[in-house]
Amino acid sequence: MAKNIMHYDTVSLDDENSALVIIDQTQLPGNVEMLSLTEQKDIWEAIYLLKVRGAPAIGVAAAIGVYLAAKNIKAKDYPTFYEEFKAAKDYLATSRPTAVNLFWALDRMENVVKANKELPVDEIVKLLHDEAVEIREEDIRVCRAIGEYGLTLIKDGDGILTHCNAGQLATVKYGTALAPIHLGVERGMNFKVFTDETRPLLQGIRLSSFELHSNGVDTTVICDNMASQVMKNGWVQAVFVGCDRVAANGDVCNKIGTSGVAILAKHYGIPFYVCGPTSTIDMSIAHGDDIPIEVRPDHEVTEMWYSKRMAPEGVKVYNPAFDVSDNSLVTAIITEFGIARAPYDKSLKEIFAKKEAASKK
Repeated sequence: MAKNIMHYDTVSLDDENSALVIIDQTQLPGNVEMLSLTEQKDIWEAIYLLKVRGAPAIGVAAAIGVYLAAKNIKAKDYPTFYEEFKAAKDYLATSRPTAVNLFWALDRMENVVKANKELPVDEIVKLLHDEAVEIREEDIRVCRAIGEYGLTLIKDGDGILTHCNAGQLATVKYGTALAPIHLGVERGMNFKVFTDETRPLLQGIRLSSFELHSNGVDTTVICDNMASQVMKNGWVQAVFVGCDRVAANGDVCNKIGTSGVAILAKHYGIPFYVCGPTSTIDMSIAHGDDIPIEVRPDHEVTEMWYSKRMAPEGVKVYNPAFDVSDNSLVTAIITEFGIARAPYDKSLKEIFAKKEAASKK
């Protein structure tokens, strides 16, 4: 079988060369370029510029990145080591403000340092290596579990609409929203998938359609403003999207345009499923209004992808990277520990109770 994008590691550690290795997703689909990043500024830039993107992949990249920072710290006394580690962690945390997996992974790495302060620094660095590797391997297990639960909600031949890219390119393997589709393909199932282009960065047309088509899935690209017509035609039996942060009440923050899809799905009576690991659910945030929304540069709207500028000089641009879908629009939230349904303030607590119970086994 010829190698395609599904055979590449989205994000990995090259420990021998002290490098974070990623697919440069800004080059897709035209060019599959692997980047080997050794400098913290380059890792920060890769996250900020979406060379690595998708909440789970960002978390894995951050974990590997801060491990590499720790590996390069020369100090052998704990207080100095921790001070330099904390500075590296705080620096990477400034790369993206919305995706909670970034902070979750960095906090998890810091907890390793703080829990082992009595050990020699060299031993702490080894433990950080092990934790970064585990975060990566855990992502694969989690995404597969999400795929298994999601697959119970659809049947062979269904039409599925997705927005942005919450597939393998957004994780280590399988993805979140696209995991049920990729698992179904492994089992000989067939789906008809419609991928919103996802303006302005085109993650749907560049990334989702690329990986789905590479995996042999019947894939149709539509512009974002065509979703209503496709649903009205009766071609969509389910919507699957990912998430960058979920509030405790089930409000879902995801790529800009997701809330519009959720509203349309509600109107046409189509189930709207949100797929995400529990690391993406932020129980410290009561509702979606409290989630910080990243606003990105104007040129992504006015100039990127065009041979010449497509808006008048001086015109105002509003370019939020995310929006929030009210929990009333969400049919279910699919996690690695099961499927949560309304009322989410209760069901999400039950999901975390299952997670805690599993951690004690």
